[in-house]
Amino acid sequence: MKRSLARTALSHRICTGISRNQLGKIIAELAGPWMARENARLHERRGHERLRAEGGGPDHRLVFTDRVIATLVILRFQLPHAVLAIFYGVDRSTITRAVHEIRPLLAARGFAVPGEPGLRLRTLADVFAYASAKGVELRIDGTEIQVRRPRAGRPGRRAFVSGKRKQNTKKATVISDDAGRALWTGAIRPGRMHDQTALKTEGIWDLFVQHPDVKAQVDAGYRGLTKDFPEQVTAPPKKLGKDADTEEIAAWEAARKAQSSRRIPVEHANAEHKQWRPLQRWTGRREYYDDTHLAIAGLVSDRTALR
Repeated sequence: MKRSLARTALSHRICTGISRNQLGKIIAELAGPWMARENARLHERRGHERLRAEGGGPDHRLVFTDRVIATLVILRFQLPHAVLAIFYGVDRSTITRAVHEIRPLLAARGFAVPGEPGLRLRTLADVFAYASAKGVELRIDGTEIQVRRPRAGRPGRRAFVSGKRKQNTKKATVISDDAGRALWTGAIRPGRMHDQTALKTEGIWDLFVQHPDVKAQVDAGYRGLTKDFPEQVTAPPKKLGKDADTEEIAAWEAARKAQSSRRIPVEHANAEHKQWRPLQRWTGRREYYDDTHLAIAGLVSDRTALR
């Protein structure tokens, strides 16, 4: 297959998960950072400034546009790299190298904000500053993705075993607004770590102190936040004892459903991320999972921010 035909077919929204218009914007956005990294890599390999004019020497076997498209297709379907190598008529290692170059650039893009095309949120502090300025009530939830089991005898092997799922997983925290648009994904930790502990290591306690006007809806896993910030964080009401009467049970059930309805948008945000195959079950190396999750979440945010 000719590369031009492969580019035309694989750039379709079905393959990349984004529209061709958005694809063009991403290619233009990443071209500068990619070129800067490439020049820095070549300079380090040479050990001195270039001796001939720019453009000399052999061309790339896979041009930058095709590198971006191939990376998006792999992020969308978790295809073996050898499959894309057949489409483009290159060696598998060329596709692998392209993914390792483009994926970190996608992961570093951050998250789009509704109504603010020039603004992207990259840190938890950015999210709290945005929520404080715009009066957005946050929804916070954790999500788990099954990953490959570490080899026997490897230090820290048990750290990935989730107490909830009884599988080797990695956890990530997702924060959305009331419309289910993800504003941030991060605090990616091994599955054994509690959701609240993962957020605590990101400094969320200090951020709630710095932004007393920011409010959030959480599930029962974040009761510690509710205890320390009762005016800002709302969790489901605690389960009643066995001696509760019918009226108390009815009131508790109504309060639980009302809080669940307010919190449910973050579950919808999680569901949109998991439409991409790698976030249904990650079969690659665990050290590449973080960038993969952040890259996918950032791409999905570009679409959801337009709602």
